[in-house]
This record gives sequence, C-alpha cells and structure tokens, in this order.
Amino acid sequence: MMSAILTVCRKEILDNSRDRRTLLTAILLGPLLGPILFVVVINFTISQASSSAERPIDVPIIGAEHAPNLVAFLASRGIAASHGHGLTSVDEAVNAVRNGEREVVVFIDASFGEELASGTGAHVGLVYDRSDTTSGQRVRRVRGSINSYSQQIGALRLLARGLDPSVVRPLIVDNFDVSTAEERSSLLLGMLTYFLLFATLMGGLYLATDTTAGERERKSLEPLLATPVPRSSLLLGKMGATVAFMLLSLALTLACFTAALRFMPFEELGMSTSFGLGTALIAFLVLAPFAPLGAALMTVVASFTKSYKEAQSYLGFVILVPTLPLIVASIMNVKPSLALMAVPSLSQHLLTINLIRAEPIEASMLSLSIVSTLLLGALLAYAAIRLYDRERILG
Repeated sequence: MMSAILTVCRKEILDNSRDRRTLLTAILLGPLLGPILFVVVINFTISQASSSAERPIDVPIIGAEHAPNLVAFLASRGIAASHGHGLTSVDEAVNAVRNGEREVVVFIDASFGEELASGTGAHVGLVYDRSDTTSGQRVRRVRGSINSYSQQIGALRLLARGLDPSVVRPLIVDNFDVSTAEERSSLLLGMLTYFLLFATLMGGLYLATDTTAGERERKSLEPLLATPVPRSSLLLGKMGATVAFMLLSLALTLACFTAALRFMPFEELGMSTSFGLGTALIAFLVLAPFAPLGAALMTVVASFTKSYKEAQSYLGFVILVPTLPLIVASIMNVKPSLALMAVPSLSQHLLTINLIRAEPIEASMLSLSIVSTLLLGALLAYAAIRLYDRERILG
C-alpha cells in the first residue's frame, strides 16, 4: 500500500512540476510577493511617521499677526507659518482642506490677545479632515504643539500669582513600560502568520483542485479509479503530493520573510526582532502540521464539485476560513493557553507570536497543537476517502 501511495505521489509531483505557469504562481510568486509587499508597506508606514515627526512643515495660519508669540513657539517646534496662502476666513480654510489643497489650517481670532491678557480662554481654531489618514500625523503634531503652548501659558499665570504650577497637577503619572523590544515588534509582525498560512494553502490549491475536480472534468478519473490500486492509496498519494507543495511554499515564504525582515528599520520605533534562521526553523515545525489538514480540507471540498472552475470558486473561499480564528485572536488580544492549542490555525498563530516575541514555547502546548491539527487532518482525509469510495463520485 505504501508503495502505491508513494508512486501516485511522485507521479502527481512530476505532473504538477511540468506546468511551469501554475508552479510559478503557486510556489514562487506567493512566497516572494508576500514578504516583499509586507516589507514595502511597513517601511513606507515607518518612513511616513518618522518624516512627519521630524521634518519642518509649513502650516497656513489665519490671523498670525494676532498671536506672534504663539507663531514663534510653533516655529521653534518646526511648524512654520506659510506665507501667501491667500486664506482669510474659516469658510475659506474649510473649503481648502475639503478640496485637498491644505492638510491643516490654524485660525486665530482677532480677540486672541485681549482674551489672553484678561486671563480667560483664548480661542485657536484648527481646521482639518479627520478622514484623511495621510495628514493625521501632521494634525496631531500641530495640536500637540498648541497644547504645549497652552500649558506653558498656564504655568506662567500660576507663577505670576505666586502659585506652584504643580498645584493644578494633583496626579503625576509615572509610566513603566515592561515590554521588551522583541515584544513590541509583535505589533507589526502579528500579521506574519496570515501570510504564512495563506502561502501554505496557496502552494497546494492548484494541485488539490487539478487532481480531483480537474481529473473528473477531463474524464481521466474513471480509468484511474478502475485500476487495481485501492482508491485510498490513490487519494492519499494525491494528498501527499499536495502536502509536499504546501510545505515547499511554506519553507520558501519563511526563508523570504527571514531575509526581508533584515531590511525593516525596527530600531526607529524602539523595536527589534530575533527572527533569524533558527527561529524560522522552529516556525516551520510549528506550522508544518497545518499542511496535511489543509490538503485534506481542500480535497474534501473539491470532491463535491464537478468542474475545475467550480472547485476553484469554492476553494477560494475555503482558504479564508483558517484566518477567521486569527482575526478574532488579534481583536481580543488572546493569550496562549493549553486549551486553545486544540484549535488548528489559532494554535499555530499563537505559537508563532511567541516566537516573534522571543518567548519560550512550552512543550505541552507545541505537542497538543501538532497532535490536534494532525488528528483533524486525518479525520478529513478519512472523510475524503469515504467520499471517493462512492460510485457517484464519477458522476
């Protein structure tokens, strides 16, 4: 029986390897494009955040002549009043921001000096578009600088009255961040498991579809099942080939991510990562049991379809199902526990997060994750075999 399984597995691997276009899409483009896209997006986000925080910016200030000290304070913070902006009223500022001509506009009323001198609250207007995500960092920077100026004026007023400014601050909060640089990096790398599981499934998607629904559509499944080889051996051989390509896709994706992470400026955000070759090998051990489960699941789904195109439409949705527990875990900030290790995909995600955070993995958790995932994969493989034992599978 084992000889027949290996023969079928080798035959399917060779057949799939000859399809250069499919092989390029499943094995090369997925593992390469995922890490490249991930690194480009993260680097762009970091560069945007750092440049907005450090680079001097020009901001239109309507009524700048009414608050020269405030304008000078903003200039000391790298926020210069732009000249020749042509804005004279709040309505014009609103239209300029709404039309995308300006990101943020400061409006100072003519009564600013009088209100400030009288000791009452002086009004400063800030016009911006909250839905514009690209300007959010600059808006926060301008608002924070104006608030700092307000606090400085408040402290000076108290000193002028012979009061200690700390009187209005009855509580002083001391922040103690206990997170390590590796743990903070999980905020960015938490989505790494999505890419890894998705690449694993994509590595075997085309083969799982072609060896089941594809052969049924080409009318080559009937003579194959008519051979003296047990149907269980034929199906296990096909699933074995699918697992081989899924593991290859996983290994390539991990290798690309390990190399790509070296080009991410974690230090600029006070983060670091120890995701090197050793960590990648452990991550492969953690994620590898998901490949047999995925292969069996795709084979079961493909057994209900009558054409290659129909199978692809169903499997395109199926490969999204394993990511659902990951989304829930991310939203609820789920912590690893022994009970959760019985949930495939979720257990792999939680253990991978532990690796990213440079935290040890308990042997009991790893063992339960592997056993439960392989057990569910075996049950799905048995279900697939029973489905292919039916004669109407050829219909």
